[in-house]
Amino acid sequence: MDNPGYRRGSFNSMQSGTSDEDMVEIAGATLDSSMTDDVLPLDRDVSRGHSTFNGEGLNGSSKMMDFLEEPIPGVGTYEDFNTIDWVREKSKDRDRHREIANKSKESTWALLQSVSDAFSGWLLMLLIGLMAGSLAGLIDISAHWMTDLKEGVCLSGFWFNHEHCCWTSNETTFIERDKCPQWRSWAELIVGQPDGAFAYIVNYLMYVIWALLFSFLAVSLVRSFAPYACGSGIPEIKTILSGFIIRGYLGKWTLVIKTITLVLAVSSGLSLGKEGPLVHVACCCGNILCHLFTKYSKNEAKRREVLSAAAAAGVSVAFGAPIGGVLFSLEEVSYYFPLKTLWRSFFAALVAAFTLRSINPFGNSRLVLFYVEFHAPWHLLELIPFIMLGIFGGLWGAFFIRTNIAWCRRRKTTKLGRYPVLEVLVVTAITAIIAFPNDYTRISTSELISELFNDCGLLDSSKLCDYINDNTTKTTDDRAAGPNVYTAMWQLALALIFKIFITIITFGMKVPSGLFIPSLAVGAIAGRLLGIGMEQLAYYHHDWVIFKGWCSPGADCITPGLYAMVGAAACLGGVTRMTVSLVVIMFELTGGLEYIVPLMAAAMTSKWVADAIGREGIYDAHIRLNGYPFLEAKEEFTHKTLAMDVMRPRRNDPPLTVLTQDGLKVEDVETLINETTYSGFPVVVSRESQRLVGFVLKRDLVISIENARKRQDGIVSSSDIYFTEHIPPQPPSSPATLKLRKVMDLSPFTVTDHTAMEIVVDIFRKLGLRQCLVTHNGRLLGIITKKDILKHMAQVVNQDPDSILFN
Repeated sequence: MDNPGYRRGSFNSMQSGTSDEDMVEIAGATLDSSMTDDVLPLDRDVSRGHSTFNGEGLNGSSKMMDFLEEPIPGVGTYEDFNTIDWVREKSKDRDRHREIANKSKESTWALLQSVSDAFSGWLLMLLIGLMAGSLAGLIDISAHWMTDLKEGVCLSGFWFNHEHCCWTSNETTFIERDKCPQWRSWAELIVGQPDGAFAYIVNYLMYVIWALLFSFLAVSLVRSFAPYACGSGIPEIKTILSGFIIRGYLGKWTLVIKTITLVLAVSSGLSLGKEGPLVHVACCCGNILCHLFTKYSKNEAKRREVLSAAAAAGVSVAFGAPIGGVLFSLEEVSYYFPLKTLWRSFFAALVAAFTLRSINPFGNSRLVLFYVEFHAPWHLLELIPFIMLGIFGGLWGAFFIRTNIAWCRRRKTTKLGRYPVLEVLVVTAITAIIAFPNDYTRISTSELISELFNDCGLLDSSKLCDYINDNTTKTTDDRAAGPNVYTAMWQLALALIFKIFITIITFGMKVPSGLFIPSLAVGAIAGRLLGIGMEQLAYYHHDWVIFKGWCSPGADCITPGLYAMVGAAACLGGVTRMTVSLVVIMFELTGGLEYIVPLMAAAMTSKWVADAIGREGIYDAHIRLNGYPFLEAKEEFTHKTLAMDVMRPRRNDPPLTVLTQDGLKVEDVETLINETTYSGFPVVVSRESQRLVGFVLKRDLVISIENARKRQDGIVSSSDIYFTEHIPPQPPSSPATLKLRKVMDLSPFTVTDHTAMEIVVDIFRKLGLRQCLVTHNGRLLGIITKKDILKHMAQVVNQDPDSILFN
């Protein structure tokens, strides 16, 4: 039972106010005495008509305080690294709705307030979309400029990136559209010559120095100001959306530092992306904006509905995929996703995408990141290589998860984790030194993916498009590959090996790091290589059985860019285990709507192969690595154990610590609180009967007693505490009594000792419980907390139960 994080609050003591926007939820460190949230009607007037006695005697002027006739600041709030009570929060919201509906019939002003309350959710979604879209546009523009800064600077305006610098030049040719007099490389500025060995060395050194500077600034800012700004944030957001409390994870400092350091980390050239962290940024926006609306700031369950919609807006601006964002939130991160949240997520994603489109960070008047121009049909037989790419994606996903988790565990358990700044600098130096000589690793990963997705026309200057043109009247026919294509294939093969291994050690470092773009890059490289191979097979061996009948000589049979798209989807699916949302994101990302079937085939194959090797996706694996108390709804619990096998206390353990409904003094309760680490106590009729009355939280007891000492005369250590509905007459000489019935949950969830654990697990998942009491013939036997269930689930699969670190 030693589980300080799992407890239930009273249905009639639900106060969850906040004055600190850094908090995901409130732990009571800051108490607002002006909070007057609704009090549920249970036992509201039970003491009317009954005489109450205290230390002043029958005719005394002082009266006993019946707690929660007025709200007590802090009662019903949550501590850090605890789980919220979903049932209590939803009950509180229903009560608030009921009161608003009743008042709206009384006056026009109350009716307008009711309409305002109903509209506030949509207004909040509008603000989240605007804020997330604006920040995403700022991050995109800044990252593009700083990435180009590693290679040179624009003389006509240092704030222009390479592409924008050459847009206004009249001396740019179509073939060399990235070269113009206004853009100077560092070698041209320092030594005055663009080419030669010395110029190459200067450019090399400047590339590495800028990369080290950016990464050093990123890790230093994270370490000094916002440690929660590192990583992608999606594992923690999944945990928060399941009801866990990580105070400050979605606060204003995390938002500011994550926005700045995300630009720095991406610009440094590390093998990471900004798409995952953008979900974290959007959720920070949602959490901060919740404080503008009382119904969201004071209700943790309602706030999580907003965060689900904010996650959808984050993916919307990350990929230019509003529908994919909604599906991603539903499939991957959300724990509780009612239909109302679906509509609001759709609206938030729409506003965020519109805002980003208005900013136009890519300069191409399109929302999509990697727009594809080709629309060539694909043949049924091409499903074979598409499925092969799915198999590769599944193998890569399983390999990446195992190796990355092993590396992260080593980082946590060895001296490596003590030097995060040094680790980031070493990895950055290795990345920059190896990346610069290869054209396909020197450019940003987004540019690489865009080039791999692109189909070749006659005017393309890329080495991947160096085909021998026998027929100049057509631009899209299959052609023989030129020497530069084979050079590019070797470089891509080396880039593939480099990306696979460097991403393993990069993801999880103390800088903002997303996994979407590196995974897409690995798959896109593999797919493009396979696509070129298939294209050349079709060109030279069009009479083979597999090509006969659908690929005639000189026809446009194979589209290598399509293979890159399919490979990218397969690898991202293998790592994250997404399916529906992945396919929708991919066709929104590229505009390739006619390629849904190949994408679906690759995504499904990838998931099947990866699941055959290991059931967990990368985010679930990191949740388990960090020991967060997350009950995965997708997993089945098939073991035949009973509630009595899991509950505390076990056999030979000390008996369950309980409170009795009467006969306790303030000093007895204070001693019990100080000597135990439990987060709550069952209340019973008597120690002999063990008949259950309710459950009271340790936190609510502490706050109530402290308030009583300040606000009620005569409360001393020897004062009696009652959890009963009526107080028996007291002798005139006795000190004042303290009635705490209303901080007690009168309807705690209970199961019998012979209830199957699979049913108990389902109850915890579907109701979001923190603890459940176990009874036998109405007598209290023990307690099961969420942590007990997670430990039990770890034990039955031969894992270390102590890996569940948080309460």
